This record gives sequence, C-alpha cells and structure tokens, in this order.
Amino acid sequence: MEEKVIEIKSLGVNYGEKEVLKNIDLNVYKGTIIGYIGPNGAGKSTTIKILLGLNRNYSGEVKIFGQDIKNQNYNFKKNIGYVPEVAKLYENLNAREYLTFIGQLYNLSYDDCDKKAHALMEILGIEHAYESRLSSFSKGMKQKVIIISALMHNPDILFLDEPLSGLDANSVLVIKEIISKLRDEGKTIFYSSHIMEVVEKISDRILLLKDGRIIADGNFEEIKKLNNKESLEEVFNDLTGFEDHSMIADKFVKVIKEV
Repeated sequence: MEEKVIEIKSLGVNYGEKEVLKNIDLNVYKGTIIGYIGPNGAGKSTTIKILLGLNRNYSGEVKIFGQDIKNQNYNFKKNIGYVPEVAKLYENLNAREYLTFIGQLYNLSYDDCDKKAHALMEILGIEHAYESRLSSFSKGMKQKVIIISALMHNPDILFLDEPLSGLDANSVLVIKEIISKLRDEGKTIFYSSHIMEVVEKISDRILLLKDGRIIADGNFEEIKKLNNKESLEEVFNDLTGFEDHSMIADKFVKVIKEV
C-alpha cells in the first residue's frame, strides 16, 4: 500500500477579496516526483508556503506525515528541504560557516556538518571555495550551495523551485540525476519550474494549477493523451489559454528592426 506523506483537503486561501486557492484536494505519496506547474499567480508559491509552515492563513486541512500542521509544533520541518526560486544567502559568511550554520539548525553536529558540507561541495566541484566568502561566488556556485544546504540533513520531502537556475549544462545533468536517485531512495519531491521540458522528463506526476484550481493531474503520457498534444509546453499553453506567444514575438522583433 502506498504511503501518504502529504494530504490536502478543501484547501482555500483568500488575500482580501482575491481567492488564491480554491478548494484544493490532493494526496501525495512517498517516493514521487511531483511536477508542480502553472502560470504566475496561479497559487503555486502559496501552496508551497503553506506546506512549509510559512503561511497559516488558510481554510481546510493539511497533513504532513499524518500530522495536521496547524496543530503541532512544526517538528515536521526537520524532514523538509527547500530550494527557493530566489534565495538570500548570508554573503558575508564563507561556505563552511554558512553550511555548518544551516546544518546545525537541523540538529546536526558541527563536525558532521563540516564533514558532509565539504564532501558535497567536492562532489559538485566547488570544494576550492569552501573557505571563501559567498559574496565572491558565481551564480551557479551559489545555487550549488543552496542545493547542498537543502539536502545535507537528508530530508524526506524536498521542495524545489527553479533549482537549475544559473547552473551550467553538466551541473544540470548531475542535479537531475540526483533528484531521480533521491526519488528511488523514497524521497518525495515537489518540483516547480517554468522549463516544461525538464518537468516533462523527470516528473512521475504532473499537477497543473490555474486560477487556484488543479486543472490537470496525471503522468505526462496521460495528460498528453487526454489533451491530444505532443509536449507539456503545448498542454500548458492550451489549458492555460495562452496562445499569443508567436504574435508577441513577431511584435518584439518588428520593434527591434525599426530604425
């Protein structure tokens, strides 16, 4: 029997008169990569903030590992990792200081943090900068540090929001493979991205959100067949009603060409 790690029932969120999430029902099972997609403003970030325990202003019920997250003391957070789309690092710290600090927040010992952080940076090819200030890091190096900080405590649920941002092609291949191997180890992964090709390839299940509702739910083959499309990008554009990309591109190029 599949093990539920996340249960959502009748989830609703209002910001003033705006209804952001509308009666969402969702069960997520252990060892699954969820591709969580939708246009800007669809409610993706709001959903993730609720699951991270950062937003308690919602109606309905949310359970993680079988516990209602409104009624417990947030112990579930020690089993969660998060790579935000825009992360703010303490750039006056060096990588050792930052990663050992984050690791200790998850109750790892300093020595364990130090050993694991250095080993992970070595694997990702940036161990030479272990004692360097984060302010000196390139965007790709910072992204690797963020990914390490989200994973070094071995979380059971991982939320990834555009995790490949700033990475070179080889690093993208490595991170995608790491995500797949984590899934094989029984980890549950929420993967949110606007890069449809990646979502299509790595996701076991795809959830498409529009105007606060889930309008598509299934693996890529099921969604493709149901909507009679060849790619997730085509499905996305069709279901979200965006068909103006070619016209907009034509207008843009026309203005560029004007003298």
